[in-house]
Amino acid sequence: MQLEPNKIQQHFSGKIFDIISRVADEEQLECYAIGGYVRDVFLQRPSKDIDIVTVGRGIELAEAVALELGRKAKLSVFKTYGTAQIKYKDSEIEFVGARRESYQRNSRNPIVEDGTLEDDQNRRDFTINALAVCLNKNRYGELLDPFDGLKDMADKIIRTPLDPDITFSDDPLRMMRAIRFASQLMFTIEPETFEAIKRNKNRIEIITKERIADELNKIVLSPVPSKGFLLLYKTGLLDIIFPELVALKGVESREGRGHKDNFYHTLEVLDSLSKKTQDLWLRWSAIMHDIAKPATKRWDNKLGWTFHNHNFIGEKMVPRIFKQMKLPMNEKMKYVQKLVSLHMRPIALVEDEVTDSAVRRLIFEAGDDIDDLMMLCEADITSKNEAKVKRYMKNFEIVRQKMKEIEEKDHVRNFQPPIGGLEIMELFGLPAGPEIGSLKASIKDAILDGVIPNEYDAAYRYLLDKAKKMGLKPVK
Repeated sequence: MQLEPNKIQQHFSGKIFDIISRVADEEQLECYAIGGYVRDVFLQRPSKDIDIVTVGRGIELAEAVALELGRKAKLSVFKTYGTAQIKYKDSEIEFVGARRESYQRNSRNPIVEDGTLEDDQNRRDFTINALAVCLNKNRYGELLDPFDGLKDMADKIIRTPLDPDITFSDDPLRMMRAIRFASQLMFTIEPETFEAIKRNKNRIEIITKERIADELNKIVLSPVPSKGFLLLYKTGLLDIIFPELVALKGVESREGRGHKDNFYHTLEVLDSLSKKTQDLWLRWSAIMHDIAKPATKRWDNKLGWTFHNHNFIGEKMVPRIFKQMKLPMNEKMKYVQKLVSLHMRPIALVEDEVTDSAVRRLIFEAGDDIDDLMMLCEADITSKNEAKVKRYMKNFEIVRQKMKEIEEKDHVRNFQPPIGGLEIMELFGLPAGPEIGSLKASIKDAILDGVIPNEYDAAYRYLLDKAKKMGLKPVK
């Protein structure tokens, strides 16, 4: 994988690079672009994050560059870490002085000393991230690739520059990053690097859950997420960071009847869904949709293996798992909960007669997430029987058409009953209490069941009739 020198320079042109080059020469500083931006030039991937390393005084260079860029440049200095960041238009430029690092056993935070460019390249996590391009005028565009990172890119290999055991023990998050890059770029982890992850897997326990979740989310968003999850499983990391997913693995047989391996099924659903959406939390709903199957697995002499109510138990498991993994405990978590809870409903409609009432209730409960739910359910059909898959998909189309017709006619998505609790209280002179809730719920159920249309007059007549049966009369 080679680029001609003039083609390399094309990727390091424009106002930002021109100013960095000129200021670095004025300050008599060796200056290089390094890391991910350089890697992505050769991989022909768009990148707006630029890492700049100087041999000495990285913060001073950043301050001088920000001054030259003018008011649109926003400078942030992090003296504790010896770094600075400039946000300019849609780019982020990180500046740091070249450094050498050493680590203590119980921390991934290094002891930092000033160093040479060689020291700085030695501390990089992978060979493909250790490439540097000189920005000084007399050597502009010169590529420094001490670890054959270009060859590893051409061979699609993830490898550490130095001893992988030291690399991963020093900063265990690099194990997650190795798998993340392999998953994002569809690369292979070099065998000795892979074995080192297996040997050092328990070191991941010193990394904060938030940093692990950040890398895991990038794996979830990769083109074929199963690649990353299988690497996490094979290295033993998945047992440590997400044991509930590992618990899905395996097949048990009794009397010649087995069940599918729900671990591989989950990854298949995730990959299928990932072809259709970049939504992180919809992808997480695929990961979590069968998470309660180990807890609900039972043997029935007539039915074989059953997983009754795994959707409802799974819904209850989602908050605990999100909390322990430091995933967001907000509407994102509730969204995943909802899809896990409802993911069996469209399949039940497919298997049974598609009644208006059942479709209304599904639309009402799913609300604006109904299309995401249907996408998840279609991905959940992983049978190897093509005729069966075609039959299910055809039935899903019938359900979708039925939903469209009912929504156009009844407007039940996210609806509120035409008569609210306050109006019921005033009509019958009642205080807030269970009777009000019961009357309001009965109107809602009557609309969803198709007993009355979603209209005020029909709801009012139904309310009077229902109240009469309860011994209630409107006040004069």
